[in-house]
Amino acid sequence: MKELIPKEVIERKIFLLRGHKVMLSPHLAQLYGVTTSALIQAVKRNIERFPEDFMFLLTRQEILNLSQFVISSKFKHAPNVYAFTEQGVAMLSSVLRSKRAVQVNIAIMRAFVKLRQILSTHKELAYKLKELEAKIEKHDVDIRDIFEAIRQLMGIHHEQRKIIGFTTK
Repeated sequence: MKELIPKEVIERKIFLLRGHKVMLSPHLAQLYGVTTSALIQAVKRNIERFPEDFMFLLTRQEILNLSQFVISSKFKHAPNVYAFTEQGVAMLSSVLRSKRAVQVNIAIMRAFVKLRQILSTHKELAYKLKELEAKIEKHDVDIRDIFEAIRQLMGIHHEQRKIIGFTTK
């Protein structure tokens, strides 16, 4: 089955804001094939479905910061840009009841799952790297101790050679 929207397009529209992975209302509207105002209007008609941990309004500064990197300049002047968490995006499927909305939501949920898997893999790798660093540090200490013991033995051995009359140059 041909993808309605390529995964990569969706993945590029997921951002980290206020500690949440979110998608922005203008991007979601574009994906769903509706205007941003229609999307927001549908949400406001069903606002009880969108608590703060599902959706939040961006501050003007957040919009300006994002517009420098990830959103077009027309969003910079938008009166309201909302951020939807994964749960908020899932809730949108109950508010936007088109066939396209269902298909887009499935694609978005898959993108969030893939992102979680990638982050999980990175956490596992980071943990393994930390373990390896700890082992190496321990080995470094052990190696230093071995060299110190060798030096001490060489020093004692050198002193013993002097006593019995052998000298090495």
